[in-house]
Amino acid sequence: MSGARLNRVLGLGFALAFAFGTMVGVGILRLPGMVAAAAGTPALILACWAAGGLYALLGAFSLSELAVMYPEAGGMRVYARRAFGEPVGFVVGWVDWLASVATLAYAAVAGVDFLGVLWPAVAAPPVSTLAAVALLGLFMALHWGGVRSGSVITTAASTLIGLLLLVLIAACFLHGGAVRARLPPGTAAAVPAASWLAIVPALRAIVTAYDGWYAPIYTAEECREAARTLPRAIIGGALLVTLLYLAINAALLQVLPVPVLAASTLPVAVAAQLVLPQGAAALLTGLSILIVLGLINANALMAPRVLFGMARDGWIPQGLARVSARGTPRAALAATIVLSSLMILTGTFNQLIALFAVLILLYYVVVFLAVFALRRRAPQVPRPYRALGYPVSTLIVTAGSLALLFAAVREDPRSGLMALGFILLCVPLYALAARARRPVTA
Repeated sequence: MSGARLNRVLGLGFALAFAFGTMVGVGILRLPGMVAAAAGTPALILACWAAGGLYALLGAFSLSELAVMYPEAGGMRVYARRAFGEPVGFVVGWVDWLASVATLAYAAVAGVDFLGVLWPAVAAPPVSTLAAVALLGLFMALHWGGVRSGSVITTAASTLIGLLLLVLIAACFLHGGAVRARLPPGTAAAVPAASWLAIVPALRAIVTAYDGWYAPIYTAEECREAARTLPRAIIGGALLVTLLYLAINAALLQVLPVPVLAASTLPVAVAAQLVLPQGAAALLTGLSILIVLGLINANALMAPRVLFGMARDGWIPQGLARVSARGTPRAALAATIVLSSLMILTGTFNQLIALFAVLILLYYVVVFLAVFALRRRAPQVPRPYRALGYPVSTLIVTAGSLALLFAAVREDPRSGLMALGFILLCVPLYALAARARRPVTA
């Protein structure tokens, strides 16, 4: 074991692939129909997706400033504690880690569901439950071998996802006109005009589809030339996925009239069957599996590094800060996979995901406010990158996050109360941890 020091071996290619692979999720395969039903016209549909991309980009501008100020392992907690103190950082760290653990459990179960299309024997419980746990075990074994293994998986998965989506986009633009000409009369009937009340839920869903643009911060301590790599990866990843999502929706509109798009729960599948009749099923199944595997891989990289950072700072047992010679915080990885497996076996991850949907929005607000706080409290800290458009850009994304948080609590007050209970629970836990705290020296 090499103590509490991570290996600085990752470059810009990995960081871009990491951001891309974490952002592109199953949501883009399903959400275009929901957004079309709310928006009603091609121009407004694309405007909604552009607004979601703008939110991600403004967030990327602001967070990149923090990332280069403090290129440390630990995720969002690093900036929360620097700006608002250890108690806030303690809460944000637990939210960050547990949200990733719950996401790992959800993604493993979803991955087995998709694998069941190709291999029906794994589709029914209890085999499906055991298969999901085994899938997590596989990724634990892959990451156990070192950080380079995780980087190779990340780059390969992101590249394949991008190529498959580009194949679908190209087919839609090449054959869209001919497909629309064959559609029955009446399928292009007008969709009722959109109302803002209908568009707001669609915008919330779009923002969720863009989530993950900040992924490179979790490997900040392992990036070569972090001051150059992190802003390029965070902002570049957000921009790349924004252009991709706009292209996907424009491609779908080439094939499907708005009413058909609005009525579809899986519009990408409908379009693929029309433009790629021989290979549609294989493309969609492969794409879905790759997306879910990419999500598992991303969270298997992120979550242990949050736990590692908390352990190194003395807030949890110091053994979790131990790093192998190949750069893996193995104890933190094992703790992450074990808890995630327990969530699968007990079925508790669905409830936790609803809870953390609220808490994650709360820590977005905290982190964006940290940009303002650190401009005032730490003006002397070098900033190789400064947030583009500050303070307006940071103010907009902070206000947007507050609005999303308010909407989430209003829609699900129970999760809001659970989130409050979680925060209150952290108070005595913080007091106990502070009493026993002993930071690790690298």
